[in-house]
Amino acid sequence: MKPKLAASLLALAVVSFGVTAPSQVSSAHVSSAQIDAIFAALKSNTPPGAAVLVMHNGRPVFRRGYGVTDLRTLRPIDEHTNFRLASFTKQFTAAAIMLLARDGKLRYDDHLTEFFPEFPAYGKSITVRNLLNHTSGLRDYEELLMKQYPDNPPEKVPQIHDSGVLQLLEQQISGMFAAGSQWEYSNSGYAVLAMIVEKVSGTSFGDFLHERIFTPLKMKNTLAYENGKNKVPHRAYGYSRNNENNKDDWQETDQSPTSAVLGDGGIYSSLDDLAKWDRALREHTLLSAEEMRPALTPVQPTGGPSKFADRPVVSYGFGWFLDPYKGHHRMFHDGSTIGFRTTIQRFPDDQLTVIVLANRVDVDPEALALKVADLYLGTMQ
Repeated sequence: MKPKLAASLLALAVVSFGVTAPSQVSSAHVSSAQIDAIFAALKSNTPPGAAVLVMHNGRPVFRRGYGVTDLRTLRPIDEHTNFRLASFTKQFTAAAIMLLARDGKLRYDDHLTEFFPEFPAYGKSITVRNLLNHTSGLRDYEELLMKQYPDNPPEKVPQIHDSGVLQLLEQQISGMFAAGSQWEYSNSGYAVLAMIVEKVSGTSFGDFLHERIFTPLKMKNTLAYENGKNKVPHRAYGYSRNNENNKDDWQETDQSPTSAVLGDGGIYSSLDDLAKWDRALREHTLLSAEEMRPALTPVQPTGGPSKFADRPVVSYGFGWFLDPYKGHHRMFHDGSTIGFRTTIQRFPDDQLTVIVLANRVDVDPEALALKVADLYLGTMQ
């Protein structure tokens, strides 16, 4: 879709939110101009773009938007713009389970069949802990779904929900490996965790998140999006380029067959609300330091460490990757889905958090966020 470039519709592509001005210094050694330069390629009046937040020493030192929320309105991205978080969602799903554990409603070593007695026998060895740290061995629901529609393009495949994921897994006779023996990233596991939240709490997953996490933290615009049930305020729509050689040739790619699954990636949020989430993590206002400890303890599969993407060794807790960065303790998670790329990079010992949310797929938020982190951590090489 190509928007008309009427002058009256053009919005300021780079939106400063009143936290820092270009000439101000955002920390003792880092200026906002240095951070802004990292995102120079996203400065434009019309394409989709990104929102960037830097928290340092407990306060926001940089909040800025680049590009527009959608090509119909050309509304500038700002601190209120809500992006689909994709797998960034998993830390909230993990927190929901942890709250239920604190309530005494479940234990991390409870087995899948205790919640769903009709689940096949292979679920007897899969624990909540396995689901949280990606050692369950559950099969990939996306692959199972697409096998049901072998001759259909993705846009013709009906959307699946968390309950549908559970049903697909109940049709299997085994997992990929013995629970706890290997690490393999599992969207299926987090969809099942959402169903456990519903079974144990007696309320929908989205409502539980709203009541127990978003409302207490005053994250007023954050939600698990359910088409027909709620609406995303200040919504960014996802985009991909039709032609990599044409910078203006964008196609809206906002929904896929798996976009209705909530537990693994269905939350929408903004910089404004995620600053509150970061504060809650830093100040332990939702979960105490002791209650957070399991989430920040790397799993040790019995079969030895496993690889993920280009990472030689994976350290993962509950909803968080825990691999250090250039000698600095780090907890982080990326999100990647049709039309969106996101990341949160937290360096607790350095009191630093960098969040990048993009509604376009041709950017690497993690790489950009780590360039920002380098400015603060003194690790530039």
